[in-house]
Amino acid sequence: MNQIVYLVPAFGLVGLLYTAWKFNWVSKQDAGNEKMQELAGYIADGAIAFLKAEWKILTYFAIPTAILLAWLGSQEGTPENPIHSSPLIAVAFLIGAVFSATAGYIGMIVATKANVRTAEAARTSLAKALSVSFTGGSVMGMGVAGLAILGLGGLFIAFYQIFAQGQALTSVEMKTAIEVLAGFSLGAESIALFARVGGGIYTKAADVGADLVGKVEAGIPEDDVRNPATIADNVGDNVGDVAGMGADLFGSYVATILATMVLGQEISVTDNYGGFSPVLLPMLIAGVGLLASLVSTFFVRISSETASVQNALNVGNYTSIAITFVTSYFLVKNILPEYLTLRGTTFTSMDVFYAIIVGLVVGALMSIITEYYTAMGKRPVDSIVQKSGTGHATNIIGGLAVGMESTVLPILVLAAGIIGSYHFAGIYGVSIAAAGMMATTAMQLAIDAFGPIADNAGGIAEMSQLPSEVRERTDNLDAVGNTTAATGKGFAIASAALTSLALFAAFVGIAGISHIDIYKADVLAGLFVGGMIPFIFSALCISAVGKAAMEMVNEVRRQFREIPGIMEYKAKPEYEKCVAISTEASIRQMILPGAIALIVPVIVGFTMGPEVLGGVLAGVTVSGVLMGIFQSNAGGAWDNAKKSFEKGVLIDGQTYKKGSEPHKAAVTGDTVGDPFKDTSGPSMNILIKLMSIVSLVIAPYIHVGDNDHAAKIEKAPIVKAIVAKK
Repeated sequence: MNQIVYLVPAFGLVGLLYTAWKFNWVSKQDAGNEKMQELAGYIADGAIAFLKAEWKILTYFAIPTAILLAWLGSQEGTPENPIHSSPLIAVAFLIGAVFSATAGYIGMIVATKANVRTAEAARTSLAKALSVSFTGGSVMGMGVAGLAILGLGGLFIAFYQIFAQGQALTSVEMKTAIEVLAGFSLGAESIALFARVGGGIYTKAADVGADLVGKVEAGIPEDDVRNPATIADNVGDNVGDVAGMGADLFGSYVATILATMVLGQEISVTDNYGGFSPVLLPMLIAGVGLLASLVSTFFVRISSETASVQNALNVGNYTSIAITFVTSYFLVKNILPEYLTLRGTTFTSMDVFYAIIVGLVVGALMSIITEYYTAMGKRPVDSIVQKSGTGHATNIIGGLAVGMESTVLPILVLAAGIIGSYHFAGIYGVSIAAAGMMATTAMQLAIDAFGPIADNAGGIAEMSQLPSEVRERTDNLDAVGNTTAATGKGFAIASAALTSLALFAAFVGIAGISHIDIYKADVLAGLFVGGMIPFIFSALCISAVGKAAMEMVNEVRRQFREIPGIMEYKAKPEYEKCVAISTEASIRQMILPGAIALIVPVIVGFTMGPEVLGGVLAGVTVSGVLMGIFQSNAGGAWDNAKKSFEKGVLIDGQTYKKGSEPHKAAVTGDTVGDPFKDTSGPSMNILIKLMSIVSLVIAPYIHVGDNDHAAKIEKAPIVKAIVAKK
């Protein structure tokens, strides 16, 4: 294998050095007055308390799972169906879990430092506030991407040295190395799911409790220091939208690269890199994408109070895509041979580049479409605003309609992307398209994480009773942050769909099946069961938010009732009790949804076989993508419909602002949308990827012989749904 592979972990180290540099810069910014620092301290302490509680529970999950994986990895199978694995898969799993948790931790620490410093910067100018908040986001983005590339590249080199040194890419030894590497992705995605679900339950329980009692019942402003749930709400922004999102995209990043590597391992080529170019390419694309994101962070700036923050972020995003586009061309031309063949499909190196372009275009279009459906001033959000004029029920109806409508264009784009990338380079093209889309993950995360930082900054500004112009600047950033958060979730679900298809194709190859025959009753049943899983998963997540929120509502009401002087600023609320409620509820309620994603593939695979499991995966992918887009966009649209009232809206010729009846209806819609967009919706992409990765890991143990499978297919005339070809 060529020495170029050592560039991969080197790219990761560059990302981590940037992370350290910018983290130090954020830490040196002015943290404001004593009151601001006190409030920021409450938020930071609550966030760390949650992480410690979550990590404790996840340790109880990770250690037994690692032991089980080590035992499975020690199995040798039969002469007919040998198992290519090793107990070292447990080590890879634990490293993936630790790196995923670390990615979330990096985001959490920088966000709790950047929030108060953004609030202080907003006293100076909007440009300064954007600089601090976006730099905080970029620390997280580069940290996540750097850890992912360092971990994946480093482990690939290590496992190659252990299992396959001197062997060809298509050798059995190399197959073992990459299947063991799948443990790293399994660890990352497992932790990501619990982090996303747990963080989502936390943040929305606190948010709903704060809104329903504070804004609606008590009539006090959002983020008012008198509201006992305010600190928990601000903590939730960090544990859900920062730590949860960091772990989420870390897992997506790793899974995408791994899926392409698994498929690339089947390609036999003659090149200048020992035949390893199909496996090296996705890792190198991720590396240059990180560098492209790093360079592009310096383009995110504004020069005046009236400049568009959204446009500044778009410049950074599109610059990173453009740089990745150019560098990918040179990578493909210089690394891949002219012709490649995978599972009977022959394609050229330029075909691979065209597939990468498809992935970049799909990612950009998903962001644009999501922005349209969730941004203030656009037709979908305005339609919800207008419906708020006739009450709470019509607001809910309007939001549901927008969410459902918003699935159409993304699915058409996604379908076109799948067909286009497959046309160019077969199933490898679909996978490399996902890798191209995910190449700019660092920039996507930077844009995404800036939103919660700005939201927290606004909360600290309100609670510290800073001048109104400070809150206006932070609200400007926060409104854009709501849109970027929605676009980030759209980007994540699109990448999950492409990645899951690639993982599915890899699973088909390892499990020894060639077709998924939906004419078979058990396979069709599996398809329906898979389609159901996102619904029960969402139900559990939303129900968990509802239960935790009710506890929060009761606690806030109790404090308003039993602690005299809160409303007159004469007594301090018991913030820590609300933080404890969210922490305990989220940890308790995240276990069952997470268990579904992990256990269902195992039960179906070992009892019904790989073909039925394939049906389940197909069902959960289609249903999960639709549910993810619908919920995330509906929630984002409801949120910005509510925020539209802060500047005043015109309904039937009359202006309505905060505190009006239409505004109260919009608050109700936002309350419904909160668990949609921040809990169940964004969890869909992890759900479908995690189930695919679990299936990939167990595939050698449920393998069926190719000949036996072929014989079964020939026995009767059938209608075939060809999902993948060997």
